[in-house]
Amino acid sequence: MKRIILLLCCVFISQFIYGQTTTIYSKAYGESKNPTLIFIHGGPRGNSTLFEGTTARKVADRGFYVIVYDRRGEGRSIDTTATFTFREAITDLNNLYQKYHIKKATLIAHSFGGLVGTLFTEQNPEKVTSLILAGALFSQQETYDHILETTQKYHVAKKDSLMLSKISEIEKLPKNSAEYRKQFYEIASQNNYFKMPFPTKEANEIREAYELSEYGRNNIRNERAPILFYQNEDKNNMDTKPILKKLKKQVPLFAIYGQQDHIFSEKQLRDMKQIVQDQHFKIIDNCSHYLFVDQQEEFIDTVVKWIK
Repeated sequence: MKRIILLLCCVFISQFIYGQTTTIYSKAYGESKNPTLIFIHGGPRGNSTLFEGTTARKVADRGFYVIVYDRRGEGRSIDTTATFTFREAITDLNNLYQKYHIKKATLIAHSFGGLVGTLFTEQNPEKVTSLILAGALFSQQETYDHILETTQKYHVAKKDSLMLSKISEIEKLPKNSAEYRKQFYEIASQNNYFKMPFPTKEANEIREAYELSEYGRNNIRNERAPILFYQNEDKNNMDTKPILKKLKKQVPLFAIYGQQDHIFSEKQLRDMKQIVQDQHFKIIDNCSHYLFVDQQEEFIDTVVKWIK
């Protein structure tokens, strides 16, 4: 009898722990009868707090059912067992469709989320009304090479031997390693690759309000996420251009980027424009990586025009 009770207790505890560690944070805005739009955040180690706290409700007010979520193990979806693989991300996104009883949705895929959104659409084209790539990664190594080249030129001109030495060390790292990506992210951040050079008053107000809000306070970053991603995912340095070229025959593709988003080269943006075609491509001026904050009104107007 004691053994049975012990076994039942173990089952209960394991189910409780499992339930606690595999809860995916998500929230819907607007009415479910409206066209569904799902936001896929950046990362790995990102979350959807910035989009949710600044933009989700405003898009919903334009006649959409907007769903935001944090990927497993990232942000508010705390999960100590997460593997951070694309397979896991696609499975969880499929589960999100089931949770909200969705048959089709438009995906807004931001930054690293562009890779997740592209792979999901490739595997589930019947579930995607359209795919919007917003400041989205699509040729990772080209991005890394561009950041390295432009940063090096800048610091050669400044005769900054310390930064040039750091760049030299990065060049020696394995290109498919977490440390390689981490160093690039740090260099890009230090050199303001993600920031607007001249932020508008509106952008500053949006950002300040976010920082003071519950969303800013819940801006949880899992520093282990990139390490585990590069450890567990074979496709950790992708070029999705061939996938996108095939997908545009099945699903409407759109791409929107900031003119001052310096992590992308002019060649990369030309390549993307050629894939999605002129009428589905938009460059926003005085705008960097976080388009929905930097130029919120133009971002929302463009998205609504494309898909409504």
